[in-house]
Amino acid sequence: MSQDPWLQNHDATCRLAQEIAENIHERNRQQRTGGNPAKINMTLRASLQKLKQNISQLREGLLRTSSSRRITQAEADRRQNLIDDLLSREKQLNSTFKGEVSGAETSRSSLMTGGMSGAAANPWLINETEETRGLSFGEIKQQQQRIIDAQDAGLDALAAVISRQKTMGQEIGNELDEQNEIIDDVAHLVDKTDDRIRNETRRVKLLETKSASCGKTHTVQSSKLKTPGCCRAN
Repeated sequence: MSQDPWLQNHDATCRLAQEIAENIHERNRQQRTGGNPAKINMTLRASLQKLKQNISQLREGLLRTSSSRRITQAEADRRQNLIDDLLSREKQLNSTFKGEVSGAETSRSSLMTGGMSGAAANPWLINETEETRGLSFGEIKQQQQRIIDAQDAGLDALAAVISRQKTMGQEIGNELDEQNEIIDDVAHLVDKTDDRIRNETRRVKLLETKSASCGKTHTVQSSKLKTPGCCRAN
């Protein structure tokens, strides 16, 4: 898998900073031995300018990737810390180049890691954490990759949990829809039952009215039939 372009640029900037530190050390050595450091000073000015441009590009690249949400917030914070370290390193290198750090041995201890020539040493001696103290660039890179892998694994686990919760939510939603349909059917049946009860109630009342009316008519007719008999009896 190809490495992230931003991390590649960061590694290149770190190598440039290490190269500047070594050139400053060489410049100081020539000054102590009576040599002419004019050429190396020109190289250092150009390299420091290039370092400044690289840091600016890293900052702009981080702004683009974080705003487009192509990296996590934790990774964005980690990369911002890397940029802050580079800015501190750039300031220290500029100060040393301009002679604001006194003493050749002080400059050497501020810029080099134990004086090992040809080794990929760690230039971040100032404000360096215990986790990276004494590690080479390759080891720090491997450590960062392990952290990224752990973050990726955590994100995968989180995605799996979210996926399960989404499925559960959909199932609950489907069940609620079924329950709502059942409730609607029950409500419809209740409405129909109410209508039938009202209709039957009206029919019963109508029958009672007719029955009462028929009873009265029968009583009147019976009375009329009985009345002439009574008169004859008299």
